[in-house]
This record gives sequence, C-alpha cells and structure tokens, in this order.
Amino acid sequence: MALSEQQIQTLGRDALQRAAAGDFAGAEAGFARIVDERPNGGQALHLLGQIRLKLGRFAEAREPLERAAKFLPREATAQTNLAGCLMQLGQYEPALEALARAARLKPNDPAIAHNTGRALEALGRAEEAERAYDLALSFDNRLLPSLSARAALLAARGEWAGALADLDTALVSRPSDPQLRLRRGELLLRQGDWWRGLADHEARLELPGERYTPALPRWQGEPLDGRLLIYPEQADIESDEAMRDVAMLARVEGVVQCAPALAEFIAAPTISRDEPLDGFAAAAPLRSLPHLLGWSLDALPPPVALKTQAEPSSRIGWFSHREPPAGLDVERDAMQVSSCRLVVGDDAWPAHLAASLGIRTLFLLPRIADWLWGPRFGTTPWYASAELLHDEDSEGLAARLAGC
Repeated sequence: MALSEQQIQTLGRDALQRAAAGDFAGAEAGFARIVDERPNGGQALHLLGQIRLKLGRFAEAREPLERAAKFLPREATAQTNLAGCLMQLGQYEPALEALARAARLKPNDPAIAHNTGRALEALGRAEEAERAYDLALSFDNRLLPSLSARAALLAARGEWAGALADLDTALVSRPSDPQLRLRRGELLLRQGDWWRGLADHEARLELPGERYTPALPRWQGEPLDGRLLIYPEQADIESDEAMRDVAMLARVEGVVQCAPALAEFIAAPTISRDEPLDGFAAAAPLRSLPHLLGWSLDALPPPVALKTQAEPSSRIGWFSHREPPAGLDVERDAMQVSSCRLVVGDDAWPAHLAASLGIRTLFLLPRIADWLWGPRFGTTPWYASAELLHDEDSEGLAARLAGC
C-alpha cells in the first residue's frame, strides 16, 4: 500500500535520526523505502546515496547519486558526492564531469578544486592536477590536502624547495602531524640534509602500522645500567628489508636482534625475536641510530664486525633482480658471499655483507634510493670497497664487469 505524505515525512525524520545516531543500516532502509515511493525525489536519492557511501557500498551508491545529480542540477553537493563515489570506483573521467558541474555552481570552492586535482592526478595528468591544487590553494592557502598533494608532485620532479615549502606551510596548522613531519623528513634526508631530516624521520614511530616494538623503554642515547637491544622495526625479521637494515646499520655496541641467517655472520652478540628480553635496559630501532648518535654522511662508524673473513675465489656474487651477463662464473648463495672476489647486488643484505668484508661491491640502486645512501651515486661513505650505480646503467655495469 502506498504511503501518505505524512508517513513519508515521518519515515524521513526517523531515517535522519538513525543516521545522526550512527545507525546507517537502519537509515538506509528508511531512505530506500522513501525512494521506492518517490523514485524522482532528488533529496531522498541523495541521502540514500550518502548513506551507502558511509557504509562503503560505493557501487550501490552510484545509481541513486547519479539520479540525484540529475534531479538536483543546482545543488553542488549532489555533484560532489557523485564525483566522490565515482572516484572510489576508479571512474575518474565521469568524476571530472561531475566536479566541473559543481565548480560552475560554486566556482570558488577549494574542496571542489582539490578533488579535481585528485582525479586528474589519478589519470596521470600531473600538470593539470598541479594547476587544480594551485587553484584550491588560491582559495584557501592552508588547505592541508592540497598542500600535501602538491608537495608530492613537486618532489616527484625534483623541486625540493617548493615541496618543502608546502609541507612547512601545512605544518604551521598541524605542527604535530606525524605524517607531515615524516614526509618533510624524507625530503630533507633524500637531499642529504640529515641535520634537519633525522628528527622528523622519527615521526614514523608514531604512525600506526605493522611495526615491531619490543616491551622495553625506547633508548634516547642516555647511559644505561643494562644491555641495549638494537633491532629492525619490520614485523617480519626475516624479510629482505629487515635483514638489510641489520647488515647496514648494526654499527653500535649492543645486542643485535636479527634473523638466524645473519646471526651466523655477525660478531656482535645477537638474539632472536622469540628469546626473552631479561637484562635489557632499553631498545632502539636500527633506523633511529643515525638520529640518536648524531651520524652524518661525513661521519659514519665502521661497518658491523663479522665473524668471517673474505677468501676470494674466481666467482662473482650476484644478488640482483637483473640477470648477469652470459659467461660469468656467478655465486647466488648468500652464505658463500665471503668467497666472492666481486659482488653485484641490489640494496640487499648479501651485498652489504660483502662490502663489510671489504670485497669490491657494486650496488644497483633505483634513481630514488633509500635516503640512507645520500643523494649521489658513485663512491659511498658507508663502505670503502663499494660503488653505487643506477640500476638501469647497463653501460656502467658492463664497463665495471669488463675483464672479470
């Protein structure tokens, strides 16, 4: 039986109250009933679509939002909510059309300009996206999402000063934001500015994520009446990243928490992750050591001491995703790295062990490598016997392998 106008109004008030109380499932049922009764009711369609957005049911939200946008052509929010739904579904071209309609209705709205930038960036139209972020910031010069997004675009093309300026402006409004501080720190560190960047890099420890943290006080560099645990912060201690951090950064007196494969090489005391932590006074993640101990690229401690010594044979250690040239006698077993006369590797733990042993080592790094390496290729202060090459520099690698 059809509902009367009064019943529809009562149903609508109840649905709005449920939505305000967080009962989105109950609110959806109410608005869906109203839409069934009044299929051309733009406001009810719009509210139904919004509720489904809240529930994360983007595909189901699309149809009522598209209809609402047609029945409410003068309401910018109807267009922007449709655009938001389409962006969640990866439909960026139609989202841009909805945002253009919204912009005609509210031409000075910073959120509309910002979302236009997001859609353009998702489509790979970086220059247009940057102009959209510029426009958003001309309306609101402290709009955090646009500052953050524009900083990423500027950093991607190497305009460090502009990217840092945007992040500094964002941090004026939110000085304690760990995500913004971390991003600023990473930009500074990639330029080799450790003095300013290391403190910001500690903000990573404030962010949620799958990070290992032992049940010990965090060491801040103070003298201790007990042992210091130094550990990789990755959740999986046997991951390539965790083992690489141990091999590169365990350059301080303490007990090293590491995977068994690395413990066979390291001369310092080691401990596995499942052993009790009795007798430890504090702990420090490996990536915090440069900050805690004042390291710089001009003043690094010597590499981690190893139990083994280099005993070179004719083999070349190959620990890279690239395939070696034909005809080379290569060794791929990381446990045999000390027997290699030359090692070629990605930024991975076997190559770090080789460099620590004084074996000539060629690291193949991406153009934007880990900030620890610094901004330049070539020789590196981390290891006297190592050289950094771009991983796409085939000619450079071939020249160094010539005659091997």
